[in-house]
Amino acid sequence: MPTKVKEEDKSGGSPAGTQTLLRGLALLECVAAGVSDVKGIAAHLGTPRSTTHRMLGSLVQQQFLHHVPYKGYLLGPKLIALGIKALEQRPLVALARPHIEVLASHTGDTVHLGVMEGAEVFYLDKIPGTRGLEMRSRAGNRMPLASTGVGKALVLGVSREQWRSLYDHAMAHRRAQGHTPAIEWTEYALQMDAYLRQGWVMDLEENELGIRCVGAPVRDLTGKVVAAISLASAVPYMSEDRMRRLGPLVRDTAEAISKDLGWIPA
Repeated sequence: MPTKVKEEDKSGGSPAGTQTLLRGLALLECVAAGVSDVKGIAAHLGTPRSTTHRMLGSLVQQQFLHHVPYKGYLLGPKLIALGIKALEQRPLVALARPHIEVLASHTGDTVHLGVMEGAEVFYLDKIPGTRGLEMRSRAGNRMPLASTGVGKALVLGVSREQWRSLYDHAMAHRRAQGHTPAIEWTEYALQMDAYLRQGWVMDLEENELGIRCVGAPVRDLTGKVVAAISLASAVPYMSEDRMRRLGPLVRDTAEAISKDLGWIPA
């Protein structure tokens, strides 16, 4: 839930300009979280409706928000442009792009690039496949680490002691969506040990029904896992035999990105 911005205490606190800035940023977070009407936004921010309405009007005028009559407020075109710029300025995205484009072109499947944020994977880039398939994933999206191809590849970079808590987080997410755990913990741990030895992972519909993925970790010059890539497609195009053939290819692509980041194979 967006942070509620309190009125400035007369005895001290942030300068008025800073307070206004924080209020505007909190408002944007509120809209991004799906609260789109003046009443709801005002309630979340703890500001009067008249004040909230004026702030919304200013942000619409500057194109940070977009207003749809009778429906509410959406994030505006300026934020979309800034978000794209933010992704472009991350060296990892720029270095990985040529490699994942080749992988996508060679296989016809969807390629993802992501990093770890807490117990979730944050998707930095996505190249859609050529088979006309739609997937939930997108750049800027977050999903549980332990149940996605990109995420499981990232999990290879953390200690075994952390695997269980990441697994529990992913399974709690599945239950919240009305699904039963896709795999029991004992089997999951055995699979992850095997993936660690081979350097690539498989997602057998553990995150999205009908979608399978092959993933591999990306390392920096210190050898630390800093990102991961995955290759994803629908079950008819991604048999387990094909996944085993693709695994080394995905791992080689991840290693090529790693080398561009300064990683030197042992």
